[in-house]
Amino acid sequence: MADPSSYRPRPGQIPDSPGVYRFRDEHRRVIYVGKAKNLRQRLANYFQDLAGLHPRTRTMVTTAASVEWTVVSTEVEALQLEYSWIKEYDPRFNVKYRDDKSYPYLAVTLNEEFPRVQVMRGAKKKGVRYFGPYGHAWAIRETVDLMLRVFPVRTCSAGVFKNAARTGRPCLLGYIGKCSAPCVGRVTPQEHRELADDFCDFMAGRTGAYIRRLEKDMMAAAEEMEYERAARLRDDVEALKRAMEKSAVVLADATDADLIAVAEDELEAAVQIFHVRGGRVRGQRGWVTDKVENVDTSGLVEHAIQQLYGEEAGDAVPKEVLVPALPEDPDAVSQWLAGRRGSQVSLRIPQRGDKKDLMATVQRNAQQALGLHKTKRASDLTTRSRALEEISEALGLDTAPLRIECFDISHLQGDDVVASMVVFEDGLARKGEYRRFQIKSFEGQDDVRSMHEVIGRRFRRYLQEKERTGEWEETPADTGPAQTDPAPAHPAPTGPAPAHSAPESPAPDPAPQNPAPDPAPQNPAPDSAAEPREDDGRPKRFAYPPQLLVVDGGQPQVAAAKRALDELGIDDIAVCGLAKRLEEVWLPDDDDPVVLPRSSEGLYLLQRIRDEAHRFAITYQRAKRAKRIRSSPLDAVAGLGETRKQALIKHFGSVKKLRQATIDEICEVPGIGRRTAESVAVALASTTPATPAVNTATGEIIEEDDGGSTT
Repeated sequence: MADPSSYRPRPGQIPDSPGVYRFRDEHRRVIYVGKAKNLRQRLANYFQDLAGLHPRTRTMVTTAASVEWTVVSTEVEALQLEYSWIKEYDPRFNVKYRDDKSYPYLAVTLNEEFPRVQVMRGAKKKGVRYFGPYGHAWAIRETVDLMLRVFPVRTCSAGVFKNAARTGRPCLLGYIGKCSAPCVGRVTPQEHRELADDFCDFMAGRTGAYIRRLEKDMMAAAEEMEYERAARLRDDVEALKRAMEKSAVVLADATDADLIAVAEDELEAAVQIFHVRGGRVRGQRGWVTDKVENVDTSGLVEHAIQQLYGEEAGDAVPKEVLVPALPEDPDAVSQWLAGRRGSQVSLRIPQRGDKKDLMATVQRNAQQALGLHKTKRASDLTTRSRALEEISEALGLDTAPLRIECFDISHLQGDDVVASMVVFEDGLARKGEYRRFQIKSFEGQDDVRSMHEVIGRRFRRYLQEKERTGEWEETPADTGPAQTDPAPAHPAPTGPAPAHSAPESPAPDPAPQNPAPDPAPQNPAPDSAAEPREDDGRPKRFAYPPQLLVVDGGQPQVAAAKRALDELGIDDIAVCGLAKRLEEVWLPDDDDPVVLPRSSEGLYLLQRIRDEAHRFAITYQRAKRAKRIRSSPLDAVAGLGETRKQALIKHFGSVKKLRQATIDEICEVPGIGRRTAESVAVALASTTPATPAVNTATGEIIEEDDGGSTT
């Protein structure tokens, strides 16, 4: 625990201008980001008597080891910089709203030649117009089904569209009149885009004028005795009215507004947002957060506004934002919102009338969401706590293992040997801390040796990080481990860092060739690139040790993992293995396994962790194998991109013929200079061509194709 007076800035050193400040811990990780109109006054509040601070603030300032600030010219710039830094550093003491689902939107892809109406989730894309979010995808599909009668916009995928264009036959919707069939030329691109624009206008709330126009056309058709056309227009009007009835009118003046309500207790807060467009509720969403910082309702509202509109622009930011309490600096927040919308935005508390009544409804929804979340979390916490306690008792641990790491080895008949590391904290997966390894020290199939290598490499990185941050000091009596990789000499670590403070470092996973049933986790970087980062406040890769290390396997794998830890001098991490055959738990130096009851929550948690490690390992192994199969001898030529590779193959017909070509012949290919031609010739000469395949039935030699494989 640090004393705040040890890093308190000197009097007069802090400016009295607007700015953003960051607290860092002893490892230079950013743990809190805040903004202030007056930096000197705000920071002085953190360095008063600890007894007068809120418990959460006291925990933050005693965890921190330094504070720094950045001066800006206006409060609006401070708001924007605060949002950017919270998103970049993910500080542990800042409020972060978490959403338990990805809300579906009704999207119109105006960036395509023939716009498409579809359901979309996830990050918003440029050139796509969104409506919602909606609570359920089926609500979107029902609305779209009613509106396609009037606005027959394309809804099919790119594959279906291209197939219909190729065959000259539209899909079923084209035959029943719910698609204008632009795929077969029934309408021009301009006519189809006008339909999509009308669809968007109707969804945006401009409904009355369009319905009145249809009714006028219907009456004109009836007067001209075009009764079939009049009946069709009548049915169109009824379909649009049924679609409008699905979202009841809540504000009579056709207001475009977002209403934000907050329900909170001492530990958590729930936020609910109603999106009202054209006086009708067009979408609803909600978040829940832990109150890790001392923040009141106005602070929660400000954080919600930052998260809700931080990535939005234009009409996605409404003209009005109605809140239960104004942020600390409402003028700055209003200016920030206006900058994102491009016009004035009203930020206020509703005082009377329909808007106040609707705010009460949103508030009730927030209260119900908080109650439901607490009920679910209590149940989950009880189960996870029981599982961790059962594991602790079965393995003879002093405390429950709050951080568990599991390792698995994967290969295909000894080729492409890889390993995975998955992390569970408090019984939940921390996918941002998953890691993957390539086996480097040998080739072939040896799971025990592979496990020894991976465990050694992972914990050498941990010890290097401890040495770099000065958590232990080298003494003359220390000796280094007998490993091929360099590692610092060290005494046994004094103890693992608290699991709950472990940072996340998410990155996208490469798409596997044969995806596992679960969604692929966020992709950790390969071990070869997992060097500790500089002191920039971002999470480090191997900074925290587990309380329990689990390996996928039996006694041999457990012994290899224990031996790797012993060679590094680490003796405060428990090790066990889970053998899949009988689901036995093996401990080091024990001849008999620990058998947990089949109904044990502890065994179920260990199985989940082991299966997740296996899934992650096999996903990486498949991707690595697929990449190797697709590889070509030309990949070794530095500076030779895909375009020039394809040009070489197209010119010569195959890698085999390219290998037989002279440098002058290679230079004849457009875009290939003499130096590149020499590099290609050297690379192909240094690789041994594969043994030709033979058709055993005919004795015919199967020629090598342009990718280096056989045909």
